[in-house]
Amino acid sequence: MDYFFDWPEDALINVANRFLIDVELPNEEIRDAIALNMSCTHLSIAEANKEFLEMERRHNYTTPTSFLELINFYKSLLGKKIGGITDQIERLEFGLGIMQQTTEKVDGLSKLLEIKMKDVEIEKEKTDKLIEVVTKESGLAEKEAEAAAI
Repeated sequence: MDYFFDWPEDALINVANRFLIDVELPNEEIRDAIALNMSCTHLSIAEANKEFLEMERRHNYTTPTSFLELINFYKSLLGKKIGGITDQIERLEFGLGIMQQTTEKVDGLSKLLEIKMKDVEIEKEKTDKLIEVVTKESGLAEKEAEAAAI
């Protein structure tokens, strides 16, 4: 005696919608599409069970409990995936923050480098002038040393 009867598609959709009500989704259209997909999946398994009975002469049943297990599995898997994506978003935002800080530091160091390069140019000019003075004075000192040696 077969105690299991197939549920109609509308009943499956309503049950899926009821159990998915606590799942946060962007809009109701997505919830309806998920419920429709679950009902189609459950009904396709019922069709596969009929084919299995014809081929193997063995019964395989899909029960209301198996449909509820499908819904719970979906909710569990969705929660894990959302959690993983949330973790990735947080890591990405943290990395972007670090990159922003680094960019700001590099910009600051670039400005400081420009200032230092200007200071280096000024010191280089002073050094060139000092070298000229020292060269002139050493030339004069050599002439005086030659004059004193005579």
